[in-house]
This record gives sequence, C-alpha cells and structure tokens, in this order.
Amino acid sequence: MNKFSSLLVVSLLSGTITLGAYKLLFDTNSASGSKLSVASDNYSRNVGLGAENVDFTTAAENAVHYVVHVKNVSVSEVPSNPIMEYFYGYRGGQQQTQIGTGSGVIISEDGYIVTNNHVIQNATELEVTLNNNKTYKAKLVGTDSKMDVALLKVEADEKLPYATFGDSDNIKVGEWVLAVGNPYNLNSTVTAGIVSAKARDLSNTGIQSFIQTDAAVNPGNSGGALVNTRGELVGINTMISSQTGSYVGYSFAVPSNITRKIIEDLMEYGNVQRGVLGVAGGELNSMAAKEFGVKETQGFYINSISKNSGAEKSGLKKGDIIVQLDNQQIKGYSDLTAYINTKRPNDVVQVGILREGDRKTIPVKLTKKELVNVDYEGFEFEEIDAADKKRFKLNEGVKIKDVTNERYLEYANILKGSIILRIDGAKISSMEQASRILNSKSNNQKFRVEVITQSGERLQMLL
Repeated sequence: MNKFSSLLVVSLLSGTITLGAYKLLFDTNSASGSKLSVASDNYSRNVGLGAENVDFTTAAENAVHYVVHVKNVSVSEVPSNPIMEYFYGYRGGQQQTQIGTGSGVIISEDGYIVTNNHVIQNATELEVTLNNNKTYKAKLVGTDSKMDVALLKVEADEKLPYATFGDSDNIKVGEWVLAVGNPYNLNSTVTAGIVSAKARDLSNTGIQSFIQTDAAVNPGNSGGALVNTRGELVGINTMISSQTGSYVGYSFAVPSNITRKIIEDLMEYGNVQRGVLGVAGGELNSMAAKEFGVKETQGFYINSISKNSGAEKSGLKKGDIIVQLDNQQIKGYSDLTAYINTKRPNDVVQVGILREGDRKTIPVKLTKKELVNVDYEGFEFEEIDAADKKRFKLNEGVKIKDVTNERYLEYANILKGSIILRIDGAKISSMEQASRILNSKSNNQKFRVEVITQSGERLQMLL
C-alpha cells in the first residue's frame, strides 16, 4: 500500500468538547415547527472565474445575518500547590472561570444553531450574540465529537434569519467560497477563497472528511459558515493547518451534507446514526495496484468483508474495486467515507464495482455500526461498549472479540476480550481505523499492539 507521512499541525480554532444530547422529534417539517432550508443546485458555476468577475456582496450580506458569535463560559477548580501557599499565600481549591469564543450558524428561524463540538467544551454557560447585537442564552442539544459538530438552541423573541443548506457533494475544486465568522472577537468577518480539495481526512481514523479551502480562517472562526457565492451553506469551518496556530494557507470545513445529517440525527434520535458498508481495504495508486495485481489506479480495493454487514449479505467480495456509490465517483478511501457519512443504517446504496474487469452495480443495505464485526487474519474486532469505557476509564479503543488464527492461539486467552489502544504506535479510536491500518500491511507482516486486558493489565505485544 502507499505509505506516506506528513507534518501537519492542526489548530482547533476555539473551545473544546462537551458530550451530551437529549432527544427531540425532528424532520424537515417536524412537530416542533423547525424546518431546514435546502437549496436546489441549478446555478451557474464560478469555477475558473477571477475574483474580479464574481459578485461576493449578496452572499456576504446574507451570511453575516445568520452567523453568530458564541461565548463559552466554563468553571474549573484551581489545584492546590503547597509550595505556592507557603511562600506566597497562594490558595488552591478555588474556582476559576474561563471564557472561550467561536462562531455558529443559525439553521432555523426558531433558533437552532450549529457550531463546532470543540467550541462548547465543558461549558457551564453558553451565550449567543446575533449580528444585530441581540444576545441570548443557549442550551446544548447534542454533539458529535468525531465530526466536531454541536447543535445549540436559543429561545428568541422573533423569527431569526437562517442559512439555506447547499449541496456540498456538488461543489467543485476551484469554486469560489466565503468564510464568515468572528476571528479574534471581530464580529461579522468575511474572507474569500476557493475550494482547494474535497474529502480530506486529517485524523487517520477513516471517519472525517473535510472541505479544504484557502479562505483565511483564524481562531474564533470555528463553527462559522463556509458559503458559496449564492450565500448557501456548504460547510462549517472547523480547523486550520498551521505551524503557528494562525492562518498561513489552508483551512478545513465539515461539509454541509454531513452536518445536516448529524443535526437531524441528534434531534430525532439523540445520537448520531452511523451506517457502515462493511468493507476494508485501501485506495488504489500505482504501488497499490501492483501489490494487489490489478490494473486500475483509482478506486477503493476491497481486501476483506466485515461479518454481519450489508456488504457480506449483498455479495461483495475480496478483490472488488469500488468506483461509484450511487451517482458519486469514488477515487479513493476519503471519497467513500465522505459519501457513507451522509447515510444512515438501512439506507440502500448502489455500489458500482469492477470485478475481474467487468463493471457491476450491486445494491447494499447499510448496517448499523454497532452490529458489524471486523475480521483481520483471524482477529475479530468489535466496538467497545459503555461498560468497558466506564470500567477502564477509556474514551476510545477496539475490543478483540475472538482469536481464531493458529499463529496466535497461544495468546488467545490473553487477547480475547482485551481492548486495543494502539497499533504500531497509532492511537486506535474506531474499528474503521484499526481495519485501515491492518489492511495496509502485507501478508504475514508483524505489527505491535498495546492492549489492556480484561484484568486491567496493560501489555505491549508483537503479533
């Protein structure tokens, strides 16, 4: 497989993470009266046009009214320090108030606001200020830490201006976009740039899929809007790539299609419903094609099929190359991830594959993530449950459900039920990530794992 490394310092623009959600009934015409506005996509593209030929004023004028300033107040306890107390009379154990700021986007006239998960971390109080300087207390509806999305609600005394969702799948590289937010507490700041790339995964977990732009974004822009030249929301600005923590060239946004799906899940179910295809493998390039013995250099090569998955039930096989999902072309793993992230369990996806040179389309019903087990070389993995997280004080990891490979039977009693924390030094946060790392290795290639056993013992093993 193609192996690469890059130096990338990702600066979260403000705040951090709060987990929590409560259930509300929601759809595009829900009982609560909330309604998401979704735009059609039948307008002329501005790809290839110079800035002097594009009118940004209407988009900017619309966007500044639905982008808000978010203030996060958190209270923490100052730890005691006997030395400081003795020499300087310093007293620990006192409470300290911290204030973080970011941006948010109003998405309904009755006060639902989307922002970044990291903007509202540990918040004891949330306050939202509109472009007209009106301020409201906000409550947290729910969060998705993996995609860095959070949903807030304010009770306003008037109907609020709100964003229309654009189709992020249809934006083009080279298309002009605007970033709107509140960097450095400067309200209603608008910057312009182009879409530099799509489907960027900066986490190596196989879950994230960002739009990359060169619109200037700085601390405080987190949770703000990325809009097209019609003022439609195509992304939520999330982070920057920088050596300094300030903008130097690139910024990243959660695509609007993924954001919209997360919001609807949080409101309807109280958590994010993730459907999985149930395949593992890697994206093709010249080296990978040679290793797998195929001619194609684009697409997603299936190296294994997860048990109990829709892929297994529909007849997808090892060696199939995924080149299309519904109407979306799949050039690599990030394209596949980006599209599946917009779907839910039981959605049916038309999977276009190449099998021994023939093109086929196979309908696959996506499976709920928790029901799928990943198998690699006789190791069967499953997601860790709430009981394991509480017992071992973990937020992430992957559990070894069973060991059937004869090479590892002598370790089976130790490994079975253990939780993998790292593989070859990389922290493991999901089955997708574990599967991706292991399937990138050649046959019989050894790998080092760090596990915590069911007895609570931490071990490092070369397998």
